[in-house]
Amino acid sequence: MPELPEVETTCRGIQAHIEGKTVVDVIIRQPKLRWPVSPELKNLLPGQRIRKVSRRGKYILLESDAGYALIHLGMSGSLRIVKTAEALKKHDHVDIVLKNGDILRYHDPRRFGCMLWAGSEPYKHVLLEKLGPEPLTDDFNAEHLFALSRKRSSAIKTFIMDSHNVVGVGNIYANEALFSAGIRPKRQAGKVSKSAYIKLVAAIKAILAEAIEQGGTTLRDFVGGDGKPGYFKQSLSVYGRGGEACINCKTLLKEIRLGQRSTVYCPVCQK
Repeated sequence: MPELPEVETTCRGIQAHIEGKTVVDVIIRQPKLRWPVSPELKNLLPGQRIRKVSRRGKYILLESDAGYALIHLGMSGSLRIVKTAEALKKHDHVDIVLKNGDILRYHDPRRFGCMLWAGSEPYKHVLLEKLGPEPLTDDFNAEHLFALSRKRSSAIKTFIMDSHNVVGVGNIYANEALFSAGIRPKRQAGKVSKSAYIKLVAAIKAILAEAIEQGGTTLRDFVGGDGKPGYFKQSLSVYGRGGEACINCKTLLKEIRLGQRSTVYCPVCQK
């Protein structure tokens, strides 16, 4: 599914096309997504100017004077800028039509995403109010993560993927960050030392920043807001490489299931 770098890439891809532009219509072809598409999108967004495109965790926010649209790409969703003449594809569920003729089109084969109305105080929305800090800000640091982890018996990989602790560290990037920091995914979060958390936080920040610069990781359905794939897949050290040689020590990487997710690690480099 699209993770934080893919969502950030989407935001950057659509910003220049829709910020400052006026919405003239919202066309809802399929209202049954993960939750029903909010009727306020159709009723309140037309006539509004999109003031800003932003991101909170894996959620995209479209700001207008009337309130905020809240979008999640789910497992396979995407947002693209298209022209009115472009033919519809199967699973093109919602169009936000702009005055200049461009369309922000939401496409979602699996329909696990959402398009909701968050009102004038989006960060109080039930989906956003309990989210942890953004990983690329100063609020996310080793002190924060170490303090939260005390007496926690959950696996460190599960712990850093919990959006209450930090947002946006999905499965791909959790695998990569733990490898970079030399920590085994199954270690109990409460037994990881502060020095190890310092390495882990640095790894999370560096890997997410690099992935954003490369446009995310294309593994199945993801393409950015400009319709182009991401290229971080070429930089993956462990994810998707179970049974292959470790890039550092050449030991065969192990692949296990942890929290229903594929988890790959090096039994020598990660302790």
